Amino acid sequence: MEPTAARGSLAGLLGIWGVTRAALLLCVLKVVVFPGPDVTSDVSVIYRGWYDVLVTGTFPQDDVTWQYPPAAALAVLSPAVLPFLEYATAFFVLALVADAAALALLLRGARGTGRSRRGAWLWVAAVPLLGPTVYARYDVMVTAVAVAALLAAGRHPRLAGALMAFGALLKVWPALLLLGVRRRVAWVSAAVTGVAVAGLFAVLMPGAFAFLGFQRDRGTEVESLGSLVFHVARHHGWDGEVLLNYGSVEFLGPYVSWVSTGALFLTGAALAWLVLWRLLATRFAPHTAADAAFTAVLLFTVTSRVISPQYMVWLVGTAAVCLCFRESRMGRPAALVLAACPATMLEFPVWFGHVVASDALGITLLTIRNGLLVAASLLAARALWRATVPARREIPSAAGPSWAERTTVPS
Repeated sequence: MEPTAARGSLAGLLGIWGVTRAALLLCVLKVVVFPGPDVTSDVSVIYRGWYDVLVTGTFPQDDVTWQYPPAAALAVLSPAVLPFLEYATAFFVLALVADAAALALLLRGARGTGRSRRGAWLWVAAVPLLGPTVYARYDVMVTAVAVAALLAAGRHPRLAGALMAFGALLKVWPALLLLGVRRRVAWVSAAVTGVAVAGLFAVLMPGAFAFLGFQRDRGTEVESLGSLVFHVARHHGWDGEVLLNYGSVEFLGPYVSWVSTGALFLTGAALAWLVLWRLLATRFAPHTAADAAFTAVLLFTVTSRVISPQYMVWLVGTAAVCLCFRESRMGRPAALVLAACPATMLEFPVWFGHVVASDALGITLLTIRNGLLVAASLLAARALWRATVPARREIPSAAGPSWAERTTVPS
């Protein structure tokens, strides 16, 4: 009966994936009109414009909206492998392929003792709850690489390190996946791959690292945690404004630089905590690398000056890998990320106008979504620490027993 039930469960999972992904594809192809602003314009206008520059052998050095590391060029150029399709259509098809690849990896990762299909179910359920934005950005492609890297970390550390470095050159954040990896060979592989690929781009294509300056100058985006300060302040006389800036909708005006600096400080504090954790952690299990990666990505997402809807795909992917392991402590944080997905879809694109207007609905949606992510971050950090860092009473004293312990008191 158990094999039959397992086959039925797999058939149901694949059936739900097929139906929901067909719906997403119909939305990005505009067969079905999804409410809110057109999420596909980034592909049909911005990505396509970058494509026209990249095919000439150079990066878009004069375009401040190009804020991605050099390997991102491969994602933008990828529709060329389907020359019989129009650019945007080819991109959406490849996003679907990346989605399917991530699911296949998660199903493979569910095999064996101590493994579970919970991760695959999370991926199947969460992605459609984010709406068509998932297929209209290249983040799903990056996430598929990250999923492959985390699942390879245990048995194939060299491959894992290479994939993590390549992912970092696609969109920076996969570099965080290395934090929980103990095998030195993975770090060496990541360093060699990173230097080789980055060097190749630097030599062959001018402007490979122009994105660093554009990222530095970004402000506080209207969906970030820090933006809630200005959403509320607009109701109390703050005279700033909301404008399209550096490719995203940001707040501009008095005190914005303070909040942006505060976000950078929080990111630095998160990095310091992660380094401290890494130095003190001594109990590493097969799932620790995934748990640490999920926690790190959560902390950096929450403290970022920008929390775009597609960032949620990173969290769903890393959470899904955690849930492939039955012993993972990330069940509750993963559930909070899942709950944040429909809230994200509602704030963008469905009711993004309310977010930009800073009205009661927009502020409520952001408070719910960002509150769920903050709660998930704190729970994940607490669970990771408790599972891997021994309590003080478990740490033997290098000096031996204390004077009081050596002294006997006569009765």
